[in-house]
Amino acid sequence: MSEIKGKCVIITGASRGIGAATARYLAEQGAKVVLAARNSEAIGDLAQEIIATGGDASAFPCDVSDYDEVAALVQHCLDTFGKIDVLVNNAGVIEPIAPLIESDPHEWSKVVDINLKGVYYAIRSAAPHMVKQGSGTIINISSGAAYMPLDGWSQYCTTKAGVLMLTQSGHHELAAQGVRVMGLSPGTVATNMQVTIKASGINPVSQMDPSVDIPAKWVAKAIAFLIGPGGDDYVGRDFSLKTDEGRVAVGLPGLAG
Repeated sequence: MSEIKGKCVIITGASRGIGAATARYLAEQGAKVVLAARNSEAIGDLAQEIIATGGDASAFPCDVSDYDEVAALVQHCLDTFGKIDVLVNNAGVIEPIAPLIESDPHEWSKVVDINLKGVYYAIRSAAPHMVKQGSGTIINISSGAAYMPLDGWSQYCTTKAGVLMLTQSGHHELAAQGVRVMGLSPGTVATNMQVTIKASGINPVSQMDPSVDIPAKWVAKAIAFLIGPGGDDYVGRDFSLKTDEGRVAVGLPGLAG
């Protein structure tokens, strides 16, 4: 993908799952990737793996719930690669899964700090630089949980709904200044989060996404699609991999195939 080559990309939650798959795939396409996560060893190993295969990568340990650390992450990208073209807000947690009236207020608040405030912190830190250079793409990983409640997921559904509004607000305020803001709702992805969800035993099968878990690399390909001109049609809203339209656009098998 020629539109990916040379792009400088920050990926939060890059130590595993969607984040790690995205880092590998974008680096394969010629992007320069900055890997952010709390697990410094995991992102360090991944960065070395990418470099060993001829890619450009840098690891920066970061807790997205801390604004100062996120601001330092953005500055690291600028210092290392000279610019920031793409921000992928992928970091997110779902635990603890618990009924609303049994939830721990402190743990519930931590999810808000990571899933919602972390996205705001990253946009707040990166967007001014994108505005200054007159271009940039911000992709917020969304979820069907942004649109409907699920048992035990009040913390996750609430924060993902908030992220959707950040996507809409970001587009409303930044589009005229050359910055594209969009969301990506991947559906059920084969990651550790799905193991956690299934292990909770709280959600009846009828409440879960009936589609088969998709590989994390499919989400990485969707992110690459959105970075390119294909993303122009989805600014200010969520692009979904749970539809034939979305999968065909990315070049993935349809729901029936």
